[in-house]
Amino acid sequence: MAKILVADDEQLIRKLIGDCLRRDGHTVLEAEDGEKALALFRQNSDVALALLDIMMPGIDGWQVCREIRKTSGIPVMLVSARSQDFDQIMGFESGADDYVTKPFSLAVLQQRINTLLRRGARPVEEKAEPDTLTLDGLKIRTSAYEAELNGKPLELTLKEFNILTKLVSNPGRVFSRDGILNDVWGIDYVGDTRTVDSHMARLRTKLGDWGTNHIKTVYGIGYKVDKN
Repeated sequence: MAKILVADDEQLIRKLIGDCLRRDGHTVLEAEDGEKALALFRQNSDVALALLDIMMPGIDGWQVCREIRKTSGIPVMLVSARSQDFDQIMGFESGADDYVTKPFSLAVLQQRINTLLRRGARPVEEKAEPDTLTLDGLKIRTSAYEAELNGKPLELTLKEFNILTKLVSNPGRVFSRDGILNDVWGIDYVGDTRTVDSHMARLRTKLGDWGTNHIKTVYGIGYKVDKN
């Protein structure tokens, strides 16, 4: 049987998953945050699979996955209540092998874990999918949280970076203000859609002509990025 790392800040979730895996004969290492997850991974060279919640305090699941990928090709499964395309894209770009949304069936989760375990580790030298987005002189490195325009670094806040990445990841797709607010600020954010408008205005200013030409307002709905 395998040694599996389970990282989630919700104790109940860790217990449910851990008990299920132990019944199958697996050894389970539990972590309540990203920092402890990385510490356990580095202390246990025989970990065969990591199951990571995305929204953990401190170091999130995306970053834990990226750190694991620097030295290991073990299967990594991300678990999250966030089901937007952007979150799943970020998950796979960080090197994850699978992405499961909460709430989930333990039976289905168990089967997906078994499938990943049978597949085994990928060679370390095998790289994850490219994490760089490009569009007409704009380059975004999602894993490094860096953006540049025509070779010059852009000084973006985290919110601005996440908004821009969301739009550029889906050129031509219209995102509502409410959707952007929920995805970037979180569903618990107390505020209104004017926050999105102010951030979009600052983004256009920082991007200059590129922002004017590519970031379009769809009146009454939200925003999109055009390719042309």
